[in-house]
Amino acid sequence: MNLNQRSSGVLLHITSLPGPHGMGDFGPDALRFVDWLQAAGQSIWQLLPTTPIGPGDSPYQGVSAFAGSPWMVALEPLIAKGWMKAPQVPQFSGEQVDYGCVTPWREQQLRAAATGFLAHASAADRQAFTAWCEAQQDWLDDYALFMAIRSPLNGQPWWTWSDGLRKREPKALAKARTDYAGEIAFWQFVQWQFDQQAGALKAYANARGVQLMGDLPIFVAHDSADCWSRPDLYSLDEDFQTTVVAGVPPDDLGPLGQRWGNPLYRWDRMADENYAWWTARIRRALSQADVFRIDHFRGFAGYYEIPADSPDATRGRWVTGPGMALFNAIKAALGELPIVAEDLGFITEDVHALRDGCGFPGMKILQFAFGAQADHEFLPHMWPRASVAYTGTHDNDTVRGWWNQARPRERAFAGSYLACGEHDVHWAMIRACANSVANLAVYPLQDVLGLGSEHRMNIPGVLGGNWGWRFRWDWLGAEPTRVLGLITAAAGRGPFGLLKLPD
Repeated sequence: MNLNQRSSGVLLHITSLPGPHGMGDFGPDALRFVDWLQAAGQSIWQLLPTTPIGPGDSPYQGVSAFAGSPWMVALEPLIAKGWMKAPQVPQFSGEQVDYGCVTPWREQQLRAAATGFLAHASAADRQAFTAWCEAQQDWLDDYALFMAIRSPLNGQPWWTWSDGLRKREPKALAKARTDYAGEIAFWQFVQWQFDQQAGALKAYANARGVQLMGDLPIFVAHDSADCWSRPDLYSLDEDFQTTVVAGVPPDDLGPLGQRWGNPLYRWDRMADENYAWWTARIRRALSQADVFRIDHFRGFAGYYEIPADSPDATRGRWVTGPGMALFNAIKAALGELPIVAEDLGFITEDVHALRDGCGFPGMKILQFAFGAQADHEFLPHMWPRASVAYTGTHDNDTVRGWWNQARPRERAFAGSYLACGEHDVHWAMIRACANSVANLAVYPLQDVLGLGSEHRMNIPGVLGGNWGWRFRWDWLGAEPTRVLGLITAAAGRGPFGLLKLPD
């Protein structure tokens, strides 16, 4: 994807799509959303991470940096193949994902499909499955074994497993591969289907002029296949416990900072391997998306290291990251990288230098623009072309929600700058982003629909109640499609013919 080409799109996670099976997936509704994007003149569909979810249902704390979320695998293609029958579907909510109910039910259906595949698959399908497993074995073998071991243990973290398994002793691993062969095959099957369906969605979108933008968390979870398979690449002690963890220091938004708890990388050991793990991760990301955002990009320039025994982020220090050496190694292996740098928060000159040295655009959030003077860096007239303009992100309130909760001064400044009020602030912000010089502009679907705070996706620092939002097709009527298309066309980000101007 050409990040210098003027374009725009919509931020919507796969799980937020409509559909009959409790949460959005790669099924027919994903294809229908691509059709809607095309009709509205959009050429980007930005997703959140499609890796497995973790604690609090977060897509940023998954058990693998390489695997796909099993719960995004659509059932319709499995039914069409004859591997499973159409299931009896519970009365799931169409507006919120109840992960506690949905994921066990979906796993049950996937197990039925895997059993059907083993019993009824054609020779061509079996050959395709085997070939895919061989091609992905560098990450798939450890992931499938990890999942197979933890399933009968009710998800106990890997450092509590028997010594042979947690220390990855060859005899113990060989025995586990034999003992859990069926379970391993199940998780391989699910990942194969994830890849098949994700690839089909990407091909469908690309054929209609829509590019997929993925999202790559910088860190991995401690209880993950990545950490278990290569503990030497992380700051762990002899018992595989974290010695230091990731987070951000206290600031105006939080006197205790944020203690994320992710293990930190041993960048020296990764450098000794010419950053091979990161190259493999980026290669995997590029197989599923045309461009992707790297979350917490500043951590590559310098990251905040918190002692593992600290309950919050008040004790910590900044440590220099790998910098250009990392990206030079990845570029040498993969070529130019279509990456957007999430450069928000506490940003110093070394972060800007790394971002610009890599040639990556940064992010500008319009909601952040109205707390100071007319020279604020997030006001559209201050943006550089090499940036991605957002009304807000998944971590922000919706535009309507922001307006209603903003301080009077901010609201007055925004109303003057955007020439708007509560009823049209969402369109005013979208228009400001679209008309800016930023090469890319992206709007959460909630803002296109003018929805309030009750529709936001995530409240950072709050565990529970996040990541579950879904929309309904009847919310997405003709008017939002028409207006978004007009704004896009007039701003030179989509087909000019959408304006339907008289001769």
